[in-house]
Amino acid sequence: MQFGQVRLPSGAVVVIALDRGHIHPLDMNRDPHIRSLADVLYHPEPVVIARKLIAAEPQLTATDCEFLAPLNHQEVWAAGVTYKRSKVAREEESQGAAQFYDKVYTAARPELFFKATSQRVVHPGQPVRIRSDATWSVPEPELTLVISPRGRIVGFTIGNDMSSRDIEGENPLYLPQAKIYKGSCSIGPVITPVAEMPPLPEVEIHLEVRRAQQVAFEGRTTLAQMARTPQSLTEWLFKENEFPQGAFLLTGTGIVPPDAFTLMPGDVVRISITGIGTLTNPVA
Repeated sequence: MQFGQVRLPSGAVVVIALDRGHIHPLDMNRDPHIRSLADVLYHPEPVVIARKLIAAEPQLTATDCEFLAPLNHQEVWAAGVTYKRSKVAREEESQGAAQFYDKVYTAARPELFFKATSQRVVHPGQPVRIRSDATWSVPEPELTLVISPRGRIVGFTIGNDMSSRDIEGENPLYLPQAKIYKGSCSIGPVITPVAEMPPLPEVEIHLEVRRAQQVAFEGRTTLAQMARTPQSLTEWLFKENEFPQGAFLLTGTGIVPPDAFTLMPGDVVRISITGIGTLTNPVA
């Protein structure tokens, strides 16, 4: 079972459970303690509570609804340099700061940065953006952790950490501008609870960028290539910090397009992760 939220043709937003390909709306009036998707996810037994909340209404079909980013009011953070391929790419794009990327890859403390508020996250199927003042932009496909206010990983989803490599490469202090801007983050379409995921080292991440109906770039990696564990990243994120609404944490990328590649308006980015599904966004 997986969880998400959708918008119906009427405009109503409902929480759904996706079970064996069937989309079930959840009736939030059946339990006074469950009012949102986050409440379901943070419940000790989300699958059990979801089965109790499945509405009597007919099942939905994909044509009946529009999938929304599966967030409520959580902050979105991201980790960097968690794969060796990412470390090498960051060193190449910023020669003067190469030593710092090398150090953070092996250091106990990871690179963590704020990415977006929940309201600024792009919904599945909606356009992510490249900066108009950037010349080298790439998608970064990342396993994304769903973390409760108590720092417990409760599920996994897909994240696209859009990045302006030329801006960061010019000066690492420009990282916030390279990473945080309108349309720079998409998450979804659904969340897979921890117990429903396959063993993480076996999980594959696949990125495909299509341009004019042709594959412009394609790459794959597995979580076995990640140098840090989700639990370690979560512990560092919550160190001397608190998240009353919980948090989403993008865990870094191991897929880096060649230097000659940059996203173009009209491209379509598809990110697939084993056990979760596919996040698709056009580029604007």
